[in-house]
Amino acid sequence: MKKHPTGCVALWLALAAPLSAAADYPDRPIRMIVPWAAGGDTDSICRPFAPLLQKHAGQPVIVVNIAGASGSAGAREAKNAPADGYTLFVVSDYVHATYHTGVSDINFRDFDPVCLIVATPSVLTAGPKTAWKTWAALREDALKRPGEITVGATLGSTSHVFPALIEKAAGIKFKYVGYDGLAPRMNAILGGHVDLTDSNLTQRGKVEAGMLRFLAIASEQRHPEIASVPTLKELGVDIVFEVSRGLMVPKGTPAPVRGRLEEACAQATKEPAFAEAMKPHGTRVHHLGSADFAKFLADGDAVYKTVARDIGLLRR
Repeated sequence: MKKHPTGCVALWLALAAPLSAAADYPDRPIRMIVPWAAGGDTDSICRPFAPLLQKHAGQPVIVVNIAGASGSAGAREAKNAPADGYTLFVVSDYVHATYHTGVSDINFRDFDPVCLIVATPSVLTAGPKTAWKTWAALREDALKRPGEITVGATLGSTSHVFPALIEKAAGIKFKYVGYDGLAPRMNAILGGHVDLTDSNLTQRGKVEAGMLRFLAIASEQRHPEIASVPTLKELGVDIVFEVSRGLMVPKGTPAPVRGRLEEACAQATKEPAFAEAMKPHGTRVHHLGSADFAKFLADGDAVYKTVARDIGLLRR
């Protein structure tokens, strides 16, 4: 029986269409979904990065804030977007924490990795109405009043995991109050509604103004920008904890498109202006390409699963 070529032509056209689209990519603006409110850490990092990515991608990169559900609302929006390279998802370690603690059913495997861009160490931060000047004073008080000292946290996320690790290591117990992202948490602690929270060097101005107090930083060594703040390790709490942020795209985005984005990302992170913009945040540029970022994500997911189990929050 003679084969009709129509089927072969249709198959060829179907395969060629994505390649053609990729060759023209990008030809319109790209949206970058930040799954937190404007003014928070992730938003503040992405705002200076977007124009640099735009410079190397050749099209406008528009930051879109989609907050809610401990970052899951933005993640779901990104997951359900067309896999065409015109939607970027800004991911951080929270995606592991919220999945394994049962807050969200979305995890990093629902996306394709593009690049890692930065890492920020966490700082244990006390509110203006608290009496503690040092970690030792806080721990002594916490031992006397288990479950009474309040911590503002995005439940199930990194700001929940960080103080929970401190609880476990120091043998103390906190009471958690949930907020959706850093900006609402900072409003709460500044207003005296909670005693502690997880923050970083973005809040240094408030510390210098006497509105907040940095008790300890979760880095290997003291940070030169806040050299008077001790590390948790030197205080006898063996914890190093930093929040890493990168870019992903919806699953199934064509490889040539991902490659174009990966190249633009690599060039953007090399810009001296980006490293300079990160200094006030206490954030270091930490670029990884897609292959290394994929391994980084898998390794991080395993760590967060273990952490969630160890602190009694594992749900998946």
